[in-house]
Amino acid sequence: MKETPVGFDIPDNKKIRVIIDTDAACEADDPFAIVQGLLSPKLIVRGIIAEHFAQPHSMEDSFAEIRTITELMCIDVPMFKGQRGPLSDDSDTSEGVAHIIKEALSDDKKPLFILCQGAITNVAKAIETCPDITKRITVIWIGTHGEAPCTAPFREFNAGNDIDAANLVLTSDTDLWLVPSQVYTTITIGIAEIKRRISCCGAIGKHLYENLMTYNFSEGAGWTQGESWSLGDSPAIALAINPGCGHYKMIPAPHIAEDTSSVPSGNDHTIRLYTDADSRYIIEDLIAKLELYI
Repeated sequence: MKETPVGFDIPDNKKIRVIIDTDAACEADDPFAIVQGLLSPKLIVRGIIAEHFAQPHSMEDSFAEIRTITELMCIDVPMFKGQRGPLSDDSDTSEGVAHIIKEALSDDKKPLFILCQGAITNVAKAIETCPDITKRITVIWIGTHGEAPCTAPFREFNAGNDIDAANLVLTSDTDLWLVPSQVYTTITIGIAEIKRRISCCGAIGKHLYENLMTYNFSEGAGWTQGESWSLGDSPAIALAINPGCGHYKMIPAPHIAEDTSSVPSGNDHTIRLYTDADSRYIIEDLIAKLELYI
């Protein structure tokens, strides 16, 4: 068995290829998910792509955070810049989008999952550029308020950052696993637990804790509860590792309205909607891998 960052391996036939698409500098949960992905033997990480979050230079900021994480972990993984803004900007195809297309069209027989932890612009641009990839990828997306009809209780951040991209992916024939707001907000951990169990896990554990604390005292953290955190992006990683760590049902793909409400689309595309996720499995898996890694 080959050496891995966590000291154990799994049978090769159970491994999958993944590309992590992340607005890593948006707030503090993305880095936790990226770390869990990089430490998971099942996931062959073919690349990490920076996603924008509808602010100037946000894609570049996300790319810088991805670089920080990989350097602290001393892990060499391909990193790519994604689209600088939403799909409607009609900008040139980014290196990250080109990488999605290249990986999807490769002859590699292992399944390819795109793990989306933010706006879904890069995947939408890839589908718009090369529609043939929809039959060759599975997309796990943290976003939307889920099944239609559903009035938005708040503006859902990931879908709201590029509604056109969201609807393009939802109406395509992509194999889509959707983790809506009612699920991703339940992946809760206390800051006390992060300090006690994660901050001591080497340079990367220290970074995860300090990055979160910095954000918690920023103006952008008005939505938080104060001494707890939702690691809402982590299900994108955990469901790729273990699709059974949550329950799901098959639903007609919704259409996302301008206020991020879910409305019937009139489309016959069926997607997988997760209705819950095992938060303790997700969090304990991350912490155990960090402890094995250091």
